[in-house]
Amino acid sequence: MQLTGSEILVECLKEQGVDTVFGYPGGAILNIYDALYKHSGEIKHILTSHEQGAAHAADGYARATGKVGVCMATSGPGATNLVTGIATAYMDSVPMVAITANVTLPLLGKDSFQEVDIAGVTMPITKHGYIVKNVEILADTIRKAFHIARSGRPGPVLIDITKDVTAATCEYTPVTIQPEERVTRYTREELMLVAEMIHKAKKPYIYLGGGAIISGASAEVAEFAELIDAPVCDTLMGKGAFDGRSERYTGMIGMHGTKTSNLGVSECDLLVALGARFSDRVTGNPKKFAENARIIQLDVDAAEINKNIRVDASLVGDLKKTLTELNACLSKQEHPEWMAHITELKEKYPLKYDDENLSCPYIMQEIDRVTNGEAIITTDVGQHQMWAAQYYHYTKPRTFLSSGGLGTMGYGLGACIGAQIGQPDKVCINIAGDGCFRMNMNELATASRYNIPIIQVVINNQVLGMVRQWQTLFYGKRYSQTVLKDKVDFCKVAEGLGCTAIRVTKKEEVAPAIEKAIALKAPVLIECMIPEDDKVFPMVPAGAPISEVFDGDDLKRQS
Repeated sequence: MQLTGSEILVECLKEQGVDTVFGYPGGAILNIYDALYKHSGEIKHILTSHEQGAAHAADGYARATGKVGVCMATSGPGATNLVTGIATAYMDSVPMVAITANVTLPLLGKDSFQEVDIAGVTMPITKHGYIVKNVEILADTIRKAFHIARSGRPGPVLIDITKDVTAATCEYTPVTIQPEERVTRYTREELMLVAEMIHKAKKPYIYLGGGAIISGASAEVAEFAELIDAPVCDTLMGKGAFDGRSERYTGMIGMHGTKTSNLGVSECDLLVALGARFSDRVTGNPKKFAENARIIQLDVDAAEINKNIRVDASLVGDLKKTLTELNACLSKQEHPEWMAHITELKEKYPLKYDDENLSCPYIMQEIDRVTNGEAIITTDVGQHQMWAAQYYHYTKPRTFLSSGGLGTMGYGLGACIGAQIGQPDKVCINIAGDGCFRMNMNELATASRYNIPIIQVVINNQVLGMVRQWQTLFYGKRYSQTVLKDKVDFCKVAEGLGCTAIRVTKKEEVAPAIEKAIALKAPVLIECMIPEDDKVFPMVPAGAPISEVFDGDDLKRQS
């Protein structure tokens, strides 16, 4: 059948199972929006307040569902406003297709109105980018883009389409999309070497990253932990891949990881990294990271092997498939003394905070209690992000959505909207600091427009908390541009954008506010006033070995 490029795009989206797109229209992309209008009963479009919000919403939708998120923008500034969201998805391996329209082919390269080489701009932050100048290749290009976005190590792909292509016509033939094959690239000998190393270990430790969630390997990870009788720590991206209430779980590793995880990994004789890339926030000083251990790395991306940390053995492939094969090669191990030692560390070094005043750790514990750990938690970046990672028990994958690699302030609200659209039966709560919330708080208008029942919790200490913490500890308390005290009233802003607002100043007000917000089934902002000098502990100074982890008690003893 003869279709326009815009109609072909919509048909290809339907082929791929896309039910929702997030975006913002403009001149160059008008033909595509006209086609979407005609198919509004099949593909829902969420009009965000800003293109960055659309990219983050597509990201949150993808993380919460495991499907490819889709965002759209027009040419020029519309396209460039997607860049931060695309980079966020790229750093955290999130499957996303960003669709932009550009000026017509005769105007390309002539500095035309709202012309930007968005494919060139995004080249370093996408798995692949296309600019489509011929309607005959449009359908195949879209199919390739979705395949690239979801296969192997997922990531964002850009499709830029000239406006004349969106209007041109050609023959369209529908196809049936086949499931992605789980691929491995190791030999039987490599598999048996890894099994042998595990059997010889006396003090094994499992270090779990976001790859375990992406591959859907939670059940295989749990079986693996039981087979090798090892404790489990995770990264920010790995939260929920292993039950956070399990006795084996020791908390996060790295800069704001628990003392147990950081000391335990420093003492172990075998570290097994599952879908983790040894980022600088995890390893601290890479020369002294797990220096007593042999290291095994299982990852889908061969480029990550030996990139940051030299390993003794590796298996490259989809983690779910790899662990299934590895588990079949293992006999049950027992390490009672090692596990008892880890239990002692957990008892000696529990997470602690000042529980006399209203604080973010207390708020997170109350959210955990009220939701029974069943909510989807999104976050922005900073102190509140670390407290959300530390004090909420994530028991299932795809329930903690946060910008790990890029550290994007302003990520959480858009991501929360996307998560709620993708998982409408879940309670979705975004935890943001007041500094982060200022960046994209206009997306509350998106939530109110569609009555999306997200809960926005603003942890308001009237400072840029994490930066101020560094200024306190390492910059002689010179608080350069980190104090936010002004006349902004977040509750009035929220009400002005069509949302219900609740201000919390006391501990006893937290649970009722959360319960009310859930019951309203509408967008709600809860502003929580906490002290400006609350700090995130434990902490490892940048570049120090993770064995040098310290907390507030250690600081008091030194002073």
